Amino acid sequence: MSARYIEQQIDKKRRILLQSGVLGVTASTLTTAGGLLLPTNALASLPKISTSVKIVIAGAGAAGLTIASRLAARLDEKAEIIIIDSRIQHYYQPGYTLVAAGLKPAEYTITQTANYLPKNVKWVQARVAEFDPDSNSVTTSAGEKISYDYLFVATGLKLDYAAIQGMDENLIGQNGLGSIYHSPEGAFKTWQMLDQFAQKGGTAVFQRPNTEMKCAGAPLKYTLITRDVLRRRGTLNKSKIIYNSNNKVLFSVPIVSEKVRMLFKERGIETHYDRQLVEIDPHNRVATFADKTQGKVSYQYDFINVIPPMTAPDAVKNSPLSWKEGIWINEGWIEVEKSNLRHRRYPNVFAVGDIAGVPKGKTAASVKWQVPIAIEHLLADLQGKQSDAVYGGYTSCPLITQIGKAMLVEFDYENNLYESFPGIIAPLEELWTSWLVETIGLKSTYLSMLRGLA
Repeated sequence: MSARYIEQQIDKKRRILLQSGVLGVTASTLTTAGGLLLPTNALASLPKISTSVKIVIAGAGAAGLTIASRLAARLDEKAEIIIIDSRIQHYYQPGYTLVAAGLKPAEYTITQTANYLPKNVKWVQARVAEFDPDSNSVTTSAGEKISYDYLFVATGLKLDYAAIQGMDENLIGQNGLGSIYHSPEGAFKTWQMLDQFAQKGGTAVFQRPNTEMKCAGAPLKYTLITRDVLRRRGTLNKSKIIYNSNNKVLFSVPIVSEKVRMLFKERGIETHYDRQLVEIDPHNRVATFADKTQGKVSYQYDFINVIPPMTAPDAVKNSPLSWKEGIWINEGWIEVEKSNLRHRRYPNVFAVGDIAGVPKGKTAASVKWQVPIAIEHLLADLQGKQSDAVYGGYTSCPLITQIGKAMLVEFDYENNLYESFPGIIAPLEELWTSWLVETIGLKSTYLSMLRGLA
């Protein structure tokens, strides 16, 4: 029985229950619970601010497009809003894990950047090659210098595969080598490798990098998904699943880490700590880890999901905007105040999304909470006021624990757990409703967010 068939059966049941109201999740519930969706006229009903300000947005990913939509809704036609990005296609990256699980096609994650750009936003199809905050300007890869009054940096991050000796991105989809973060095509090729592996079983190796990373729950949930695929194929008893954590925990939130540790133990997943993938031999299927106590440790694998170190893009890392002290010097994240995403040294610069150097928040759900806060502070500036809006570090991670069940994990800077659906979804419980949020509800909310409606 294939994972795709199982997903089809679950989807049929979902439609039946939604139509009958058994779930109790109506359109109005989704609109109000956790502030997932705004009424379509919510921003449009607010008075527009008259200003001739020039705002540049570096990056047209989830954060950049959301910023553009919200600014366009709040500023009148005299404002000049410019977004800079060379990417024609937009990727729904939270869907990569579903593609790599065989539950969605690669096309599920692909739309077009132009679909989400308001008419009054100018799109420069290039990338920012240089940031010069001292002269309030950026230079594009085409050599164009663009000045600004305010700058939003939303470049996302860089997947640093080259930091792993022997790693070749072109080999993803061959010899049991997968990588769910790489691209829609890479996620689909990872599913092909998992599909082949699950037919016979063997040794599967999983890990996470020793850097900050986007969606830190993805390595964990893909490990659990793989285990469930093996179970459904009847090859689990012929297999060994190994997970290597980069530090002494499985997740940054202690209570979540303990819950995952218990799940891994119950489900026979061999777990190691303080191990970092440093070298891979894709042809001979050997992965080598640096262990803090044992030195080098190597595994012969049949299937591996490689998640590379993640850093800021070079243009950001080498700019005055990155942290110049503290734990993020080498990774290049932008030095912002964690409460409002404003740069600590350049007050007319904000950083939102993966690129922001804050303790939590490299998820699409974080963008939903970050963007309104940063924009409120900008709008206050334009009106000669001050804003007391605060971003508390909200981050959400729908953690799939098996096909058909998931935990909706929501937390803040202080590791406090949130409940966006009180009475419907309890934190840290494996629920079918959480699975529906991950596989059905989140994409529509995400796309609404890009248009400024969530």
